[in-house]
Amino acid sequence: MLHAPMPEEFHLAILVSGTINWPLEDDSMKEEALANHNPDMESRRRFLRKCLSVPAVGITLNSLMEASHSKEVPQPPQNQSRWQIGCYTRPWDQYEYLFALDAIAKAGYEHVGLMTTKSFNGLIISHETTLETAHQIGEECRQRGLNPLSAYGGDIPVAASLEAGIEGLKRIIESCAAARVKNLMLGGVTDEKLHAPYYKAISECCDFASEKGIGLSIKPHGGTNSTGPQCRQIIELVNNPNFRLWYDPANILYYSDGQIDPVEDAPSVDGLVVGMSVKDYHHPKEVLLTPGTGQVDFLNVMKKLVSGGFRSGPLIVECLKVGEPETILEEARKALRFTESLTGQLG
Repeated sequence: MLHAPMPEEFHLAILVSGTINWPLEDDSMKEEALANHNPDMESRRRFLRKCLSVPAVGITLNSLMEASHSKEVPQPPQNQSRWQIGCYTRPWDQYEYLFALDAIAKAGYEHVGLMTTKSFNGLIISHETTLETAHQIGEECRQRGLNPLSAYGGDIPVAASLEAGIEGLKRIIESCAAARVKNLMLGGVTDEKLHAPYYKAISECCDFASEKGIGLSIKPHGGTNSTGPQCRQIIELVNNPNFRLWYDPANILYYSDGQIDPVEDAPSVDGLVVGMSVKDYHHPKEVLLTPGTGQVDFLNVMKKLVSGGFRSGPLIVECLKVGEPETILEEARKALRFTESLTGQLG
């Protein structure tokens, strides 16, 4: 038996509370329902948004209620927007990574970046990670409705030998593939003696990563990759289309002691950017703050990057104001709203 589309009030009652309270006769009842919602219902709410975005013709009450109580793992959104806004685990790196994933999902994000955490080496994925562990990490993300877009895998053992560096990088790439991470972000080296072997190892692994469906990227991170022009030189040295730039406007300021404005630096990386760390800066040398509260002119940085060819892709919040878990969670929500507002101004 076919049923007519349910009114918006019916959608709202189920979406907020998970129970039927229909009709919601006036705005005050809607506001009361919203005020009494349970934050633990976030994953159900995301699931229902996906269900209710489809025309409601043919949807029965029983089938909708069964869907809301489904045991199936929530999946990342299929209709991704122009920009994929996510959050790295770094703001919660004093806790184990599952705590960070819970908080990121609770804050309303649908994308995640795997970075630092409380572990034996301070990382979620590294050249020491087993494939079984990497697979489980990816599953933990997806169980929370999070799509892992980026991972930082730490250093590769190129100081031991070029061969060790290549093997170490390949292990990180394989772990990213097992976790179904889209891009491996590399930090570069500060020791100039390791510059040549480090990027030789990367050049030897670019095609391997491409075969695994993993993009490789370098970010401005000090040493020989502190600025846009330096990063461009490195990318041209490696000379492989699977090795590109993950921009970090705060690091442009940080590693230049506040002397180089990322708005001025951004045009130097035209055509190279595949993602960005949404990270702010306050002089001197402070990046542990919520985006939009520091010195980075994000709107004009993004306008320059868009003009240079970065017209879609991941924008992942890297740092937030430090505090207790409740404070960090609220800052994560603020950062999400800020980044959504930012992308809304780009047209």
